[in-house]
Amino acid sequence: MSRPSLPITLLVLALVACSESTGGSDSQLDDPRGAGALAFRHSPLDPVDVSVAGARLSVRFRVAEEQVEGARLLAGLDTIPMFPQLDVDGTEVWRGSLDRRTGEYRIEVESADGISSFGPYAPPSTPFEAVAWVGEGVAYQIFPERFWNGDPSNDSVALATDEHLYWDPELGSSPPTLTAWDGPADERDLCCHQYFGGDLQGIVDRLGHLEELGVTAVYLNPIFAAGSAHGYDTWNYLEVAPNFGDSLVLRTLVDQAHARGIRLIWDFVPNHVGVGHWAFQDAVTRGEDSDYWSWFTFHVPAERIQVGNGEHYAAWWGYGSLPELRTTNPAVLEHLVGVAQHWTAFGFDGIRVDVPNELDNRTEFFPAWRAAVKALNPEVYLLGEIWERDPSWVQGDQFDALMNYAVGREIVEPFVRGETSGAVAGLEMAGQIAAYPEATTAMAFNLVSSHDTDRLLVEVGGWEAGDAPGPEILARYRLTSAVLFALPGMPVTFQGDECGAMGGSRDRLATRYPIQWEACDPESVGHYARLAELKRTVPALGSPVFRSYAEATPVLAFLRGEPGPGEVLAVFNNATSAAVVPLPEGTWTDLVSGEDFADSASVDGLGWRYLRRQ
Repeated sequence: MSRPSLPITLLVLALVACSESTGGSDSQLDDPRGAGALAFRHSPLDPVDVSVAGARLSVRFRVAEEQVEGARLLAGLDTIPMFPQLDVDGTEVWRGSLDRRTGEYRIEVESADGISSFGPYAPPSTPFEAVAWVGEGVAYQIFPERFWNGDPSNDSVALATDEHLYWDPELGSSPPTLTAWDGPADERDLCCHQYFGGDLQGIVDRLGHLEELGVTAVYLNPIFAAGSAHGYDTWNYLEVAPNFGDSLVLRTLVDQAHARGIRLIWDFVPNHVGVGHWAFQDAVTRGEDSDYWSWFTFHVPAERIQVGNGEHYAAWWGYGSLPELRTTNPAVLEHLVGVAQHWTAFGFDGIRVDVPNELDNRTEFFPAWRAAVKALNPEVYLLGEIWERDPSWVQGDQFDALMNYAVGREIVEPFVRGETSGAVAGLEMAGQIAAYPEATTAMAFNLVSSHDTDRLLVEVGGWEAGDAPGPEILARYRLTSAVLFALPGMPVTFQGDECGAMGGSRDRLATRYPIQWEACDPESVGHYARLAELKRTVPALGSPVFRSYAEATPVLAFLRGEPGPGEVLAVFNNATSAAVVPLPEGTWTDLVSGEDFADSASVDGLGWRYLRRQ
């Protein structure tokens, strides 16, 4: 999928003087009284300004920079101080939090012109709320066919259930292959039709590794019946891929993962199916007499359809192996919503949705889908595969969060590679966080690498498969994970990256190559495990609160958690030489080394520190 860069969302700032608004309506006070007027923007109906994160009502407003000297929330007899949170494009975002049961509040702002009072405001009756377990957790992505072969007896089943069974002979195709776990990668078919035997039992067998790594959530690439190794060409949404096992093995995986405190997220592909999908086969076999003919869009009469020919029916990006579903058809919508309900009831804790932006009726589909799933389990986590910044998806009516490539690949990766400065990266992060509801920030799915990218060692250092990564590349690799684990939300590790797995950029062959566990580097695993322990045990790192720290330093630094004792200053140096970072007032303790600092702290070249205020 392409990843276009979008400009930072612009907010219209209303010019207001010392004024008041009433009710739950927006505080768009337009009072052009000239110089000295206070630029203020707040709406209790906008999730960017009001949502529930960290089990409290997060309240934010936006003003022009350097206009506000202080601010506070007034709710009943309570007065709660607000603090400057983010610096974005010549504006400041201020934040405070209230008891989530608050029925009415006011915002009082101090400026050079005196005190301005805004409100009263009424928060929404059902504000957008973060799923609590996400922001406190550590995620791991598994590509099941290449994770581990726990049951060799089902390996050959893959050859008997591959899509080429249905391919029209005139189109030509190569048969699928079965390769030993450490066998050579086939450049032509590694993506899709070269099988190595990974399965669900293999995941069960290695749950101990995930637990030791500190993982609390696993995102599984597709595990349901399909015609390829990647599984995005679904044949049956309600049946486990037979080469992965069956529903009994899946039941074991869910139960044993939960017993270890690990939640499971499954991969949902509503846009398209595979040529072996039962509805597609019924349609191409029976033509317009089929009840499922209208589930697809055919461009030729039934008797002329060549299965596999992407010109004969609507197919994802023209790939004949992936017939598109007509999600505007009520029967298709009902079926897909039922699938999501089924696996939620089965015990899955989250759903990642593939290419949601490509559904023609996405603005109708996903609100209905969300309502149905959340009715079964309000704590289920709904994640959309959107690569760029786009807050429209996370307003409380569709997704909880998006795959956060917009931060990981567009901000963190260039910084770690030394292509952007810490100051630039900090401003870009602030802009990203300001654009989203804090509920979404609390549930961010933070990653750089995945099955759709090169491996982390390649991304941060340009390392090719077969080359030994040098000390500098390894340091940048560790620096990347340290940044991801410090951000609000959930850091995500793609399988094997914690091992320092090879991962050349040539056609992503090594990205999806089976994990060679005997080559897993203990030092790298230990690094990830230490980060996970800090994420789980330091309250500030599990907090939704991110604050800009833009002092004159050559590094990237930001604050995590509520201001005061216990907050964390995360500092990252992308230069090869050491840097000195000025610190806010007080004593700060390095959470790894135990050293105490005041006034300033040194940071090694390509090094990092998590500093907690005493």
